Amino acid sequence: MSMELYRRAGELAAQGQSFALATVVRVKGSSSAKRGSKALIDAQGKILMGWVGGGCAESAVRSEAIKCIHAEKPALITLDLQDEVLGVGMPCGGMMDVYIEPVVPQAELVIAGHGRIAETLASLGHLMGFAVTVHDPSAERENFPTAQRIINKDFDVQDVSFGPRTFVVIATLHKNDHLWLQRALGSKPGESQSGEAAYVALVASAHRSRLVLDYLLAEGVPAEKVESVWAPAGLDLGAANPEEIALSIMGQIVALRRGGKANPLKRAGDHADDAQTSGESSADKVIHQCEDSAKD
Repeated sequence: MSMELYRRAGELAAQGQSFALATVVRVKGSSSAKRGSKALIDAQGKILMGWVGGGCAESAVRSEAIKCIHAEKPALITLDLQDEVLGVGMPCGGMMDVYIEPVVPQAELVIAGHGRIAETLASLGHLMGFAVTVHDPSAERENFPTAQRIINKDFDVQDVSFGPRTFVVIATLHKNDHLWLQRALGSKPGESQSGEAAYVALVASAHRSRLVLDYLLAEGVPAEKVESVWAPAGLDLGAANPEEIALSIMGQIVALRRGGKANPLKRAGDHADDAQTSGESSADKVIHQCEDSAKD
């Protein structure tokens, strides 16, 4: 079973699909699943292969797997099977820990433009694990050695797909920046779109940013989409050169992607220590009976 399961997992990863691998790591008392039992679960919560128990145990694992895939974070959950309700699942009388590991496609960083900010962003994006695409007619491979793709067309974004795992930074020095924003927001009139990007930022001054955003509103782009644009791009680091501007933008991307608040760690030090200490020996969640996690 394990070889077939890992082969299937490899196929899903090669196809760019999101899924989770759930593994029973500890069993106490009676349980239908044994230590080492595994299951592959897709992004909709469907078990594709394997077994981690039936009844409420299966439903709870499926529900938590969806959350792990969405958050891109693993979780260790404890299932309390001692009080399972008859008619919903057999009362096994035991407990088990299940480790859920999400596997998601590589996120993509799309950089429109060239220049030192774009070059530094490409390097930082590569270090952060992004698949980097640079789109600009003047972009040269020697300036973007870590980019996965370089597109030198003047303005043809048909080769770029925008979706929930795409992060777009527009650093075109005002050339076609409004058109790039419309495409990334999925709002280009008269054209089919692949979806709205997870993050859209414009490298520009506050004055230029306001002009471009007002233009989008005048063109009929919904206000909530315009409001989602990070313009000017980046965190307020007091950046004074292109490299620091790129760092502020990448810091913002990481914070948004990981659910951070970009607050100084010094102020949150006590809470961080508590979290690290408590996380060493306890599960992320304990699920009793057939709690609200037991949803298909």
